[in-house]
This record gives sequence, structure tokens and C-alpha cells, in this order.
Amino acid sequence: MEFRGSCHCGRVAFSFAGELTGAMACNCSICARKGAPLWFVPRAALRLETADAELATYTFGCHAIRHRFCPTCGIHTFVEGTDPQGNPMAGINIRCLDGVDADRVPLRHFDGRSL
Repeated sequence: MEFRGSCHCGRVAFSFAGELTGAMACNCSICARKGAPLWFVPRAALRLETADAELATYTFGCHAIRHRFCPTCGIHTFVEGTDPQGNPMAGINIRCLDGVDADRVPLRHFDGRSL
């Protein structure tokens, strides 16, 4: 299935194909505050419709995950990092996806606070 998403103001837009069967809710210090359930896909599957230079980036701790967000409206649209095997991944904020009821997506909880 093809998905499209964006931030609130539309400045950051993206698309990708995949099967949304669930998402992850993390309790680390930033995810607990953002409340953004993430669906992980290979980074190569995420097609940005906004120039990378137009996105803002935040990192903290060991700087392994790049939290990407819109500098205009502040919405965190996705994160970038690597999986345990070293493959580039993107974690999509499912609340930014057009036509997806995030409350109906099964959530897996991840204890990021313990890392």
C-alpha cells in the first residue's frame, strides 16, 4: 500500500510503500514527550518530497537517532537511524500519515528509557 504524509503546515512531505501492521511506542525522554508512535521502514523506502536541507534535526545522548521535524510548525515527522544489523531505517510518525487512524494501529511498547 502507498502512504503519504506530512507535517501540520505541509512544508515537510513524504511518501513510501509498505504494510502497516503495527507501530512502536517508546518511553525514552524525547518519545515520552512527543507521543509519536513510530512505524519503521527501510530508509531507502522513504521518499522525501521536501529537500533534506529544509528539515530540522535534533539528536541527543549518543546521537544515534536523528529526530527530523519541520522548522515551521515543529511537527516531528520521522526519525532516522540504523537497525541492530546496521541497516539504515526510518521511523515514521504514524500520526502524520494521511488517512490513517493511529488509534487503531496496534502498538508495541519499547523501553527506551532503560537504554
